[in-house]
Amino acid sequence: MSHEFDPTVLREYDIRGIIGETLGADDARAIGRTFGSMLRKEGGSKVAVGYDGRVSSPMLEHALVEGLNSAGCDVVRVGLGATPMLYYAEASDDEIDGGIQITGSHNPPNYNGFKMVFQGRPFFGSDIQELGRLSAAGEWADGAGEVEDRDILDEYIARMVSALDGVDTAALEGMRVGWDAGNGAAGPALEKLVARLPGEHHVLFTEVDGNFPNHHPDPTVEENLADLRKLVSAKSLDFGVAFDGDGDRIGAIDGEGRVIWGDQLLMIYAEDLLQSRKGATIIADVKASRALYDHIAACGGEPLMWKTGHSLIKSKMKETGSPLAGEMSGHVFFADEYYGFDDALYAGVRLMASAARLGKSVTQLRSDMPQMINTPEMRFQVDESRKFAAIDEVKERLSGTDADVNGTDGVRVNTADGWWLLRASNTQDVLVARAESDSEEGLERLVGQIDEQLALSGLERGESVGH
Repeated sequence: MSHEFDPTVLREYDIRGIIGETLGADDARAIGRTFGSMLRKEGGSKVAVGYDGRVSSPMLEHALVEGLNSAGCDVVRVGLGATPMLYYAEASDDEIDGGIQITGSHNPPNYNGFKMVFQGRPFFGSDIQELGRLSAAGEWADGAGEVEDRDILDEYIARMVSALDGVDTAALEGMRVGWDAGNGAAGPALEKLVARLPGEHHVLFTEVDGNFPNHHPDPTVEENLADLRKLVSAKSLDFGVAFDGDGDRIGAIDGEGRVIWGDQLLMIYAEDLLQSRKGATIIADVKASRALYDHIAACGGEPLMWKTGHSLIKSKMKETGSPLAGEMSGHVFFADEYYGFDDALYAGVRLMASAARLGKSVTQLRSDMPQMINTPEMRFQVDESRKFAAIDEVKERLSGTDADVNGTDGVRVNTADGWWLLRASNTQDVLVARAESDSEEGLERLVGQIDEQLALSGLERGESVGH
C-alpha cells in the first residue's frame, strides 16, 4: 500500500489542488495516514481537524479522519469554522499534538487543500515534501484511533473578546463597525462575536456558501471591498473589516472608505503594543512599506524585515520572541496576549482595542500615516526554471555596484527615491515586483530600474497575473 500525489499539490506552505482533477478523497486519506504516522513517530497521538465552507470540504474531512484513525491517531473534530478556530483548538489544549484545517483559502470554489500544525509549529516546506515521500513509500503506522466531536466556538469567541479586557468601556461603546465575512468560513463565528462586542456592528454575507455568490473572499483585492465600502458609507461607520475565505487574513477600510493595507494595519497595532512593550521586535515581510519600519522604530520598537510567507514569519516569531508580526497579504500574528497564529477575527477585535487605547479613530490613525506612493503588487509569469535564477542574476549584478541591497527574500533595493523589490513566489511560477516612493517621478524611476534588471535577464513585466 502506498499513495502518490499529483506533483502540483504539495506546495511550500500547504497542500492544495483542484477537486476531481488533482485532489480527492484518496489524497485526503493518505494525508491523514501519513501525517498521523509522522506525529506518532514524534510521540504525538491526538489531532484536531476542522474544515471551511467549500462544497468539497465535508467529503475531504471524512477521508482525512479515516486516514488519521488508521495510523492510530485520535481525532478531535471541531467542524465547520475558520482556520484560526482550528489553530485555537490546537494551541489551547495541551493534549492535542497537531491540527489540520481543510481549506482552499482564497482560491476559486473548485480548489481545496490542507493547512497543518505539527506539535505547535507550522508544518511546511520540507515537512510537506517528506509527507509526499513517506506516502509514496507507504511508510505508515497502523492503528485504530477514536473520534470525538467538540464544539469550541463559544470558547473561541470568549477568548477573542478578552482582548478588550481593561480597555476604556466608553470608547468601545461608541464604536460603529462594519464587517464582511464574504460567505467564507468565518461567518458563523463573526455573528457570535459581534453579539458579544461593545458598540454597534453591521455584518455582511455571514452565511457560509462555498460558491461565494457576492464577491470573491480575498480582502487584499480592492474590488472585493466594494460592498463593505457601501455599508460603511451608508451607515457612517467608523471603519470596516473584511476576511478571506478561511478567516486568517484581514482587510480593512477607514470611515472614509480608504483601504488600510496590511503594513498600515501593522503600524496601528505596533503603536498600540509598543506603549506597553518598549523595545519589542516587530516583524514584517519584505513587501511592507518603509513607513512601517520607520514607525516601529519611532515608537520604540525593533523592526525586523523577514521573508514573505505565513509559516516563515511564524517560525521567525518563535525564534526571536516577537510579540507581533504581519504581512502585506493581511496575515497578522499576535503573540503578546494570544497564541502567535494569524487570526483575522482576533485582529478585528484588536483594531477596536488599539483605536480605543490610542484615543484616536481608525480614520485619524490612517490620516496620520505618511503619504507614500506605491505600485500594487505586480505579479508576472516566468518559467519555473528561471524564477530563482533570475533573482540570483539581479543580486550578482547589483553586488558590483554601490546599491543598498537587502537580500532577505529576493532583492529589495533602497535608493534616494524610495525602494523597489523583486522576488520569486514560493508557490507559483511568478515573479513579484513592488516599488514605493514619496513622488510620482521617483516611482517611475524605481519601476524603470526593475524593468532594466528584468531586461538584462531576458524578462519583462508583461501582464500581471492573479494569486
